[in-house]
Amino acid sequence: MDPLDQILFDKKTISDVVKEIYGNSKKKEKQIGTLIAELKPLMQNLGDATIIVPLIKEYLEVSVKNDEHLIKMVAVVQRVLNGSGDVDSSALTEEEFEQLQQAAEEIQNSIEKKEKKEKEEEDV
Repeated sequence: MDPLDQILFDKKTISDVVKEIYGNSKKKEKQIGTLIAELKPLMQNLGDATIIVPLIKEYLEVSVKNDEHLIKMVAVVQRVLNGSGDVDSSALTEEEFEQLQQAAEEIQNSIEKKEKKEKEEEDV
């Protein structure tokens, strides 16, 4: 059996997850292009640009970080599946476990930050 065809959860294989990551990346690329195209006409002076450009930059950074963390998580799962098949404490080193925890916290923080900004924009 191909390691990429092993089921992770809910009938999803590693291959399915990788396809989703790729699809999400392409979807975000298109969304970012659309967002920039929609915001361009709104920028009529330097003041407008100083407000809008940092928002676009932040959106891009969050997107890239999320993709990187998803790819790292798939790599960890694949390592576990390619090993003995048993998930035990030797599956990850302490450093890898801390990196994974930090990645999860960063994703959560970026989601909360984005939701807060969206709520603030709605209130305005």
